[in-house]
Amino acid sequence: MGLFQHAIARAQSIDELRLAARRRLPRFVFDFFDGGSESELTLSANRQAFERVRLLPHVLVDVAEVSTACTILGAPADYPLAIAPTGGVGYGRQGGDLAIAKAAARHGIPYTLSTSATASIEEIAREAPGRLWFQAYVLKNRDFFHKLIERARAADYEALVITVDLPVGGKRERDVRNGFRTPFKITPRCFADVALHPRWALALLRHGMPVNQNLVGLQRDVTTVRGVASAVGRNYDPSFDWDRLAQVRDRWPRKLIVKGVLRGDDADRLVRLGADAVVVSNHGGRQLDGASATLDALPGVVRAVAGRIPVWLDGGVRRGVDIVKARALGAQGVLVGRATLYGAVAGGDAGAERALQILTEELVRAMKLCGVARVEDIDANLLQP
Repeated sequence: MGLFQHAIARAQSIDELRLAARRRLPRFVFDFFDGGSESELTLSANRQAFERVRLLPHVLVDVAEVSTACTILGAPADYPLAIAPTGGVGYGRQGGDLAIAKAAARHGIPYTLSTSATASIEEIAREAPGRLWFQAYVLKNRDFFHKLIERARAADYEALVITVDLPVGGKRERDVRNGFRTPFKITPRCFADVALHPRWALALLRHGMPVNQNLVGLQRDVTTVRGVASAVGRNYDPSFDWDRLAQVRDRWPRKLIVKGVLRGDDADRLVRLGADAVVVSNHGGRQLDGASATLDALPGVVRAVAGRIPVWLDGGVRRGVDIVKARALGAQGVLVGRATLYGAVAGGDAGAERALQILTEELVRAMKLCGVARVEDIDANLLQP
């Protein structure tokens, strides 16, 4: 085991995996994954919201054995946890999407494949059989959008995730300052940065420039990562509305999850439209800067939904105890995106596995320290008023 792999195996927190990813990647690539929009107020607020919540643990409870087993969308899962969609993972490490999907399958949790992943719908289904969800960005090219959904159905994906908070891309100023653009391109100003990160550079030379596999063909003759990324940016559909979402609901016969909800009234309307779950999310702080932290928005959405469908939380989860806090505030579970992304781009299969080990081990320890023996026992009584 090399020194770098040894560091991944010894990592004790997601923050340590983040530092390992930062060491391995050129700055312009790391910042693409790590950054938020504009002043990054919402990016920071997602973490700060978790840090403000305090717990009042029970004592003298038998927690010699605890159960993290739960139900997700009507089926059993090993943890109240799922993988959030993360695009462009292959920019950081070739095969990173697949590494995360395999780790999720081993841990008995769902994996969500992004439209802009660097692995195809069919590859993930073939190589990482498990509970698979497909996240669809809404594109102006409706035929292509519907074909993506049909591909997910043909590959037996369990659920469709529609992201509704992306009518236009956020202003990500780290990318602007670094000269990072879509189309993805290594510019002369990046050469020194690339030279200082030989592991990443050699892997790129060996495997070639990654491609957003699910989007090849979106625009005629587009097959490179440059052309595909550019086509996607021009093809988000800002006209997508409630009527169009209802049409998607009618076309998709399986579970429908709507991601990107911060308002209770929107969540209530989604229940009535026929959504099977909603995800409280602000796109990881990468869209509207100044939007509410997701943990702060969660209680209002939970009240509006009133138990009719599950509510999930996405954004800012870095510790196992964060899962306890989200459950106590009414979420059925959490989605993690950057946590496993950092692990995968830092250490491949071993890094993705280590990220989930850290989170699940911390969850078990937090449950024991809170005096709860089952996930179902985590409720608002644990919260400091």
